[in-house]
Amino acid sequence: MSFGTVDSIPVTIEPICWAFIFILCAFVIAKYCTEKYFLNGLAVSIGNAIWMAIMHLVFFTAYTTNHTTEMGIIEKLVMPDEPQIVMFFTGIISGATSGLVLGLLSHIAAGILHNRRQEPNALSIQS
Repeated sequence: MSFGTVDSIPVTIEPICWAFIFILCAFVIAKYCTEKYFLNGLAVSIGNAIWMAIMHLVFFTAYTTNHTTEMGIIEKLVMPDEPQIVMFFTGIISGATSGLVLGLLSHIAAGILHNRRQEPNALSIQS
């Protein structure tokens, strides 16, 4: 997504892509982690936020060209002379926030997957 959000994926489609990615990541975390699903989801999102922020800074010119609305908001609100700094810290904060969401989704997905795994065993014991 980091390369796609720079110039390919429109802002209107981006939330749909992120929702799909979050659900997929939550089930992967729930399937392959054995414990601490919430913390694993949080760590994945924070790591992703750092990666995204770095890519947006590396491709700053392309990003600003394709995201004029967001850049206008940054310039009007805070630090118009240093938009890269604002982008970096905004990315980290949004990563922490999305980490809470992914952590919660991972915890829920773990509950769903582990309940499915236990149901056949419970039925075979009763038989």
